[in-house]
Amino acid sequence: MGNLYTRLKSLIGVVIVAAAVIFAGGLHAQDGAEVSISIKGHRFQPAEIHAPANKSLTIKVKNLDAAAIEFESVSLRVEKVVAPGTEGAVHVRALAPGKYEFFDDFHQETRGILVVQ
Repeated sequence: MGNLYTRLKSLIGVVIVAAAVIFAGGLHAQDGAEVSISIKGHRFQPAEIHAPANKSLTIKVKNLDAAAIEFESVSLRVEKVVAPGTEGAVHVRALAPGKYEFFDDFHQETRGILVVQ
């Protein structure tokens, strides 16, 4: 009976540690920043957005135009097609301070900048 009790005690310990790791991971995912931007008349509004350094980031892109857009950034290593009248979320890794350009790949003249501080 002692052997069964020892195994059960060990199993409970493993479950508690696993739950703590999963819970901590869930909290970490919520530590990121979020910024919103829209596009209308083939222009980003605002054309310059700001985010904190060393935090993951979600950029919510609302397309108010009648045509699809492709939010893209070479330096951020992201691209996301957003249908007309909808919103898309672009997830970005934690970034070092700096300036990161983004654009609408379907309309190359449509550009903006992300300033990370």
